[in-house]
Amino acid sequence: MTHTVLVPSSLVREAESKRDATHKVGQIARAATVFRTDRLVVFPDREGERGRFGDGFVATVLRYAATPPYLRKEAWGVRDELEYAGVLPPLRVRSQAGSGPERPGSLRQGIVTEVGPEDRVRVTCGTQHPISLHAPDGARSEGERVTIRVSSVEPVRARIVDEPPPGPAVRTQDLSAALGAADAGLRIAASRHGEPLTTGEPAGLPGPDGDLTVAFGAPERGLPAILGAAPEDVSRVDPPGGFDRWLNTVPNQGSEVVRTEEAVFATLSPLTLPQEEKT
Repeated sequence: MTHTVLVPSSLVREAESKRDATHKVGQIARAATVFRTDRLVVFPDREGERGRFGDGFVATVLRYAATPPYLRKEAWGVRDELEYAGVLPPLRVRSQAGSGPERPGSLRQGIVTEVGPEDRVRVTCGTQHPISLHAPDGARSEGERVTIRVSSVEPVRARIVDEPPPGPAVRTQDLSAALGAADAGLRIAASRHGEPLTTGEPAGLPGPDGDLTVAFGAPERGLPAILGAAPEDVSRVDPPGGFDRWLNTVPNQGSEVVRTEEAVFATLSPLTLPQEEKT
């Protein structure tokens, strides 16, 4: 099961300040975390960026937000894009506990701070001091992110594992490539021009146990505009952009504008509902 959220690089095109832009991006990261999104992909929309917060601003702030607080200083230092990082909401990602005697403990992120002999590395991972661990494949470098499974805090017992850490992974990728991923699953475009989502609709969607990819547009620049398609094109049998369906997940909106961060919450909530078992 893989859930992916796609947002454009023009996401903050109408933000009045860097502080407002940072807060907006933080709300996207928060929504992705609440609904257990596996991947947050920023796809390029250079035409819509307006030049104020381009050059990777959205992806950088998302990556910072997805970094555990105990690693942020080590991983990021001081960067202009992160001037107002203090307004980002805490994600409070739930640790993924292991199951069975072979996978005890919980997962957390770490950064390799020193590479030693005999495949040993020192890793900063939120404990009081960096810990010395064996690198299973031996191919580690300083500054590399690793996933740690901690089985005991006092005394510290941990190991490096080949598993994704908890929380959404952030990447940049062309829209077509993201939609063409092997685990893209059902590909949905969230748009006010799509077919209205109804109460019976979630039964026909993947739910939390199926692969799902959902794409969103930018303020006053929805997905049809980004794709260069007419709004009426989304109702075609073969919809534009490589999507399987175009859905309006706020069909009775009371506000003239639904912000992207609001649309992410409103969309992921019904699309990830558990499916009822038919008897």
